[in-house]
Amino acid sequence: MRGYVLRRSLLALLQCLVVLVAVFAVGSLLPGDTADVLLGELGTPEQVAALRERLGLDEPASTRFLHWTGHLLTGDLGTSLVTGVPVGDDIGRRAGVTLLMGVPALVLVTVLAPVLGTVSGLREGSRLDRALNTAAVVLHAVPEFVLGLLLVASVSLWAGLLPATAVGMDAAALLTQPAVLVLPVVVLTARHLCDLARQIRAGVAAQRHGPVAGHLRLLGVRERTVVVRHVLPGALGPAAQQYARCVEGLLGGAVLVEAVFGFRGLGTGFVEAVQNRDLPQVQTYALLFAGTAVVVNLAGDLAAHRLAPRRELTA
Repeated sequence: MRGYVLRRSLLALLQCLVVLVAVFAVGSLLPGDTADVLLGELGTPEQVAALRERLGLDEPASTRFLHWTGHLLTGDLGTSLVTGVPVGDDIGRRAGVTLLMGVPALVLVTVLAPVLGTVSGLREGSRLDRALNTAAVVLHAVPEFVLGLLLVASVSLWAGLLPATAVGMDAAALLTQPAVLVLPVVVLTARHLCDLARQIRAGVAAQRHGPVAGHLRLLGVRERTVVVRHVLPGALGPAAQQYARCVEGLLGGAVLVEAVFGFRGLGTGFVEAVQNRDLPQVQTYALLFAGTAVVVNLAGDLAAHRLAPRRELTA
């Protein structure tokens, strides 16, 4: 296990480095740069050249990349080329907004998915199972931005029950008006809950009718013990990897949901950084998202290995 963790950790570092190089290369190849964005069509060639020199954009791409990575090793994430604000401060503010949406959604998924998936899997083919499966398929088929718009139109604009957007609100303001978070949390929860619950349901159904469970029943082991000690661990192993992808999606920045509800979170921040060709910000967002993906997927793989069904047939 230690060797496996070490190999995966080294691979994770390599993956993050590849992501940084790829993002920087693609950003450098895009037409225009921050100077073009700031000055627009009204900027003269002399003004553009002067601004490029002031921002350090006249240096070779390799020099700028090495300069950024050198500062990164000291904990300095750099400064935004557009706003002049330290990148760490801007990401910190946006991360608070994303966490206020992502953490409640993650808690709901963590609590509800195992319950719904297990109940559905243990009652395979029942009316409850068919109803839950139908609801999961319908919700999964609706794109997040469409579900968000439908909820805004029905719950906010037509019924007037909840606020429609959070335009201009930071994390502190959201904490004083938690009702603003309800709709985005529902939208974020829906798809991930469906994915994880269906994964657990399939695992429970497969393990319940598997050879290990059948042999234990022949040995006289109680059904409750079979389910708790053998069926559930075997079903939750593969689901751990799906859960890791849910964490990655919820905390890595839900761009469409943030856009629909007017949240200034990590997802919209990354999009704005790309639009502004603000490479220090783009690089930091890429590192944050890649690091999150690597860590949670590594944790999911380790959990899946730990929960994998064993071959022993004893109670």
